[in-house]
Amino acid sequence: MAVRTIVQLGNPLLREKSAPVSDPTSPEIQGLVGDLADTLAHWRMETGYGRGIAAPQIGVLQRVIFLKLSGAEPWPLINPEIIACSREKIVVWDACLSFLSIFMQVERHREITVRYQTLNGETVTIDAGEERDLSELLQHEIDHLEGILAIDRVTDIKTIVTREEFEKRYRAASPYAQVFGR
Repeated sequence: MAVRTIVQLGNPLLREKSAPVSDPTSPEIQGLVGDLADTLAHWRMETGYGRGIAAPQIGVLQRVIFLKLSGAEPWPLINPEIIACSREKIVVWDACLSFLSIFMQVERHREITVRYQTLNGETVTIDAGEERDLSELLQHEIDHLEGILAIDRVTDIKTIVTREEFEKRYRAASPYAQVFGR
């Protein structure tokens, strides 16, 4: 597996829709998940940020995301889709490995239901809420598969701050409070 370059804001590839994966068990998808895992681990070590990554962020337009939550097993999701959302919404701080120099507040659904496939091809449905900030994280990563970025969902441009200001003023009260190591 390999650490891949993160596609940065401004690259038109981030605005493309990703294609469904026809065979989640294929060696190509196994390799892609390995690259996503290695790339996410690298950026967590370098920056202290990164709970998830989507295939378009490494230049692959396929419907694959990879999550690594603190204290949890690595979690690849193939062909994830949101099949239900709560009416209630929340405003949260968001950032992205594709533009890690800025943070902003975005609006997300408080709870969602996601259907996806595992690397074995099994179809799984999960409910995600505020616990572990899973709902907002899944919405962020699935948005990448649709060519939508967190900056597109900013609630007010006045909430856009630099990483330095975010760390000074807001990090302690955010999902990014846990430092993964640098």
